[in-house]
Amino acid sequence: MKNATLARWMATVEGRLGPLTAVADDFTALTGVPVELGPTLFARVLPAGFRLPGRVSAGGSCHLLATSDGWAALNLARPDDHAALPALLALLGAPRADLRTAARGTSAAELVRSAQMLGMAAAELGADRGERPPVRAERYGPDRPRELAGLRVVDLSALWAGPLCARLLGLAGARVVKVESASRPDGARFGAPDFYRRLHQGHESLVLDFASGALAEVVAEADLVIEASRPRALRRLGVRAEEFLAGRPGRVWASITGYGRDDDRIAFGDDAAVSGGLTGLDRHGDPVFLGDALGDPVTGVYAAHAVVHSLERGGGELLSVSMSACTAAQAHASVVTGAADPQATRAADPAPTGAARRRAPATTC
Repeated sequence: MKNATLARWMATVEGRLGPLTAVADDFTALTGVPVELGPTLFARVLPAGFRLPGRVSAGGSCHLLATSDGWAALNLARPDDHAALPALLALLGAPRADLRTAARGTSAAELVRSAQMLGMAAAELGADRGERPPVRAERYGPDRPRELAGLRVVDLSALWAGPLCARLLGLAGARVVKVESASRPDGARFGAPDFYRRLHQGHESLVLDFASGALAEVVAEADLVIEASRPRALRRLGVRAEEFLAGRPGRVWASITGYGRDDDRIAFGDDAAVSGGLTGLDRHGDPVFLGDALGDPVTGVYAAHAVVHSLERGGGELLSVSMSACTAAQAHASVVTGAADPQATRAADPAPTGAARRRAPATTC
C-alpha cells in the first residue's frame, strides 16, 4: 500500500524535475550517498496520510486563489496568519467577504503585496521564474580544500529544507549538531514523529538559551553552518556569517531563504513552489499544487549539493540558497524547454571568481 501511494504521488511530478534529478545524481557521484527522489520529496506523505493536493496544499495550510488577473498562493501556516486574515480582507477592501471572494476582486500582485505587508507568506504564480539562480556563492574567507567526512555541521535551521540538507551531509560522513532555541523549538517536532526522526537520525541535539550568548560559542566550533534565518536576526545574537567564514580557512555557510538573502519576504514550501511556477494543471487548465511543499525538499537537495561543491573549491563561501529559485529551475526546464535545462542545473554549482580576493562578487551562473 505504501509503495502504491508513493507511486501515485511521484506521478504528480513526473517529468517536472529534470534539473533536480541531475543535481541529486551529481551529489551521489561526489559523495557515494544515493538520493532517492521519491522518499526524499514525499517524506511527510506516508506517515501523515496526506491526500493529493488540489487548490489547497497537501498539508492544508496553503491556498491557491483565483484573482482578477491570475493566481496567487496564501499560506496560513501559523496561528498569527489566521489572526491577520481580517486585516488582510480590510486591506483588500472586502472586510466582510470570504477569502476566495476577496481574492477575485483584486489583482494577484495586490493580494500578495498586502499579505506580505502583514508578514504572511504569499506568492504570485510564476512571479520568480527565471529571476535568480538557485544558489549564489560569495567568498568571504580563505580557501582550503577539505573532505566532508568528519567535518562539524551546526544546523540552525528548522522544518524541512535545512534539516534535509544536514541529513544528506550527515549521510556523507559529516558530524551534524542540531541546535534549537529553548523558547522556539523546531516546528517539525509537532508534526509526524517518523518524519522528524528520519531527518535527524544520528545527529547530536543542543537546546540553548540564545539570549545567553551560547549560540555564538557553538557556531565558532563549526566547520559548516546551515541556517534559514534573516541575517539581522542572527547578528542580534552575535553571529555573523562573514566573520565566521573569515575566521578559519575552508569554512562554508549555507543560508536558506525564500527569495534570497537580500530579501526579507518569508516563504514556506508550497508558496515558494507557486512563486517559482512549479504547479500542475487540473482538467480545466487551472493551476493546482504539485506534491507536498515541494519547495522544501527540492531546496534541501540543492543546498547539500552546493555545500559539497563549495568544499571542493576550498570553501570560504557564503551560499545563498533561494527556495523560489530552486523550484523555478524545475518549472523553467519542464515548461519552457520540455526537458531538463543544463543551464538550470549548472546554476546549482556556482563557482566564485577571484578566489584570491577576500570577497569576490556573487556569481549567477
